[in-house]
Amino acid sequence: MSVRIKPAVRPLRRLGWVAPLALAMPLTLDAGGLPGLRADQVSGFAGGHSALAADASRIKDLASVAGVRSNQLVGYGLVVGLDGTGDNPNDARFTSQSILNMLTQLGVQLPPNTTLRPKNVAAVMVSAQLPPFAKLGQTIDVTASSLGSAKSLRGGTLIMTPLKGADGQVYAIAQGNLLVGGLGAQGADGSKITVNIPSVGRIPNGASVERTVASPFDNGGNIVLNLHSPDFTTANRMAEAVNRYFHSSVAQAMDATSVKVRAPEDPGRRVAFVAQLESIRLEPGDAPARVIVNARTGTVVIGEHVVVKPAAVSHGNLVVTITESPTVSQPAPLSNGSTVVTPSSSIDVNQRSHMFLIPSGISLEEIVRAVNQVGAAPGDLVAILEALRAAGALRAELEVI
Repeated sequence: MSVRIKPAVRPLRRLGWVAPLALAMPLTLDAGGLPGLRADQVSGFAGGHSALAADASRIKDLASVAGVRSNQLVGYGLVVGLDGTGDNPNDARFTSQSILNMLTQLGVQLPPNTTLRPKNVAAVMVSAQLPPFAKLGQTIDVTASSLGSAKSLRGGTLIMTPLKGADGQVYAIAQGNLLVGGLGAQGADGSKITVNIPSVGRIPNGASVERTVASPFDNGGNIVLNLHSPDFTTANRMAEAVNRYFHSSVAQAMDATSVKVRAPEDPGRRVAFVAQLESIRLEPGDAPARVIVNARTGTVVIGEHVVVKPAAVSHGNLVVTITESPTVSQPAPLSNGSTVVTPSSSIDVNQRSHMFLIPSGISLEEIVRAVNQVGAAPGDLVAILEALRAAGALRAELEVI
């Protein structure tokens, strides 16, 4: 069937330059109710947005398309041309072995049992990210990290290094001059100074793609949106926002993470469909009440919705002070004695205890203010929160990282 859009429903100023065309041509619907996306109707059929809160976010910022992801690549190579800052042959013998293998492949025959001791070569591990939809001949950035005892990779050149994926296949070839942000210097007396990390370098556009990765996006069918932070409320709101935007039941929330959306089969129309899908705005669900504690740094982050039940908290600090006051003992005249120092210790114990009441339904602001009034440090705050959780008075998740 076909549906015609009336000018009174679709204002011309909203449709832009394609408005006359969209008003003149029918908007086709398939059997499932999914709007047909022709290139000349991409901006003509989209539904309007309702009034959203100021913190509304785009689907692009909340979720990603399943299967559209990057892949890690890794390789082993050699950096040459260093100014005596390469690997120590006595510590990294694999560097010498790698040089021998490379020279053999290039047709250089060396006598048996030849030992190479170059100091201008360093063995490195080369890593890169292969972005989704990368095509043959495109270039990607690579990072080279020293594998041996090289002091600096500054001024070095990475020679041709194959980069492999998890399946063992070569997907890119890396080569080029390294950009090193670190600097190191050492004096003859052993003193040295190091700025940043000179044993790691980067080559912008240093690898060319030699093999592509098949993407399920090109196979047609449904598109699945995976939320970055699983939440049932956000998933349900996302499905409702998509259905409201396209005026059809094309989206369905599968669980707290995934939302399935029917999409056109034609690749060109799928690209236009996802482009509009990513621009849809919605208000995500509220984050759960949670308290994050970093035990190493003492950092405590309390969520907005954290509340506690009525409780009384007593926080005490035990301070033990030990003072050493040595005294000098002089012998009596003509006693043939000697002067000795007699130790004298004084121990003072001081305990300061504070108690404050927490009423029902206290919010984040009151919690922080009450704890600050007793002079509690971040470590003390962690102890108080743990005690409240153990007592069942803390209505929040306590997560220690």
